[in-house]
Amino acid sequence: MTTALAMVAAVLLDAWLGEPRRFHPLVAFGRLVTFVESRLHRDRRSAGIAAWCVVVLPVVLGAWVINAWLGHDAPWLGFVYQAVVLYVVIGLRSLGDHATPVARALEAGDILGARTAVGRMVSRDTAALDDSQVAAAATESVLENGNDAVFGALFWFAVLGVPGAVLYRLANTLDAMWGYRTERYERYGWAAARIDDVLNFLPARLTAMSYLLLGDAARAWRCWRVQASHWDSPNAGPVMAAGAGALGICLGGAAPYDGVWEPRPALGEGDPADARSIVRALQLVRRSVVLWLVVIVLLGIIRWGASHA
Repeated sequence: MTTALAMVAAVLLDAWLGEPRRFHPLVAFGRLVTFVESRLHRDRRSAGIAAWCVVVLPVVLGAWVINAWLGHDAPWLGFVYQAVVLYVVIGLRSLGDHATPVARALEAGDILGARTAVGRMVSRDTAALDDSQVAAAATESVLENGNDAVFGALFWFAVLGVPGAVLYRLANTLDAMWGYRTERYERYGWAAARIDDVLNFLPARLTAMSYLLLGDAARAWRCWRVQASHWDSPNAGPVMAAGAGALGICLGGAAPYDGVWEPRPALGEGDPADARSIVRALQLVRRSVVLWLVVIVLLGIIRWGASHA
């Protein structure tokens, strides 16, 4: 029950405060990662594994020690600690803070403003995108980051508590920094990419299932079953295919990176993406969060009742 209440408290803190503005621990972690990479980078998988362990394991161990100490000596303070840590590692409100300006600019016919805003969300060349492509890029980012920035952390917090949420968020951050198939990171970033794939396997499928349950279920299941395996990422594929199907829109398709239009599989079915698609994707993620919280609270009540029967 404590876990369930801490999750609710963390989501409420996120809705109230948004991302920490003055000092975000993940920014400090990013600086640590850059420093370690400058010292340990070698074109070998073993170097990437060692660097991953150096930057992740001490932080996770520290989070576990603090959580265990507070849980034993100061349970109420331990509850606050759990809620605050989870609040720091999720980014539900941040999704809206980044995606809403894109939708508003598109609704106002401001394609330049929309391209600038979506450029803060995605890595593709946004200057080459038209209205529908901008909307699709923002919608894809919302759906995918529903898992990466929200549900993955909630899942691992429910399973392993604070250490699980911290482990997931740091691994996800390292994947975003090192998990590229480029000359520099093909070998060095291999471990970061594979560990993130493993940690996201179950959360991604639960996220896709949440989108399915709260949208057009038949279409979401069809798109998930047929299209997900064609996507490069084993976890983004189910999430984005099910999300696009649930919303009844078309995503995916060719996108420009470094001046080259790269082919990508189609996702979803239905109308092209527009400003409304971005808003609907945000609503789908938020409803899914409510669903997760209701389920975890009910499970907590059942477990509490069984232990006091």
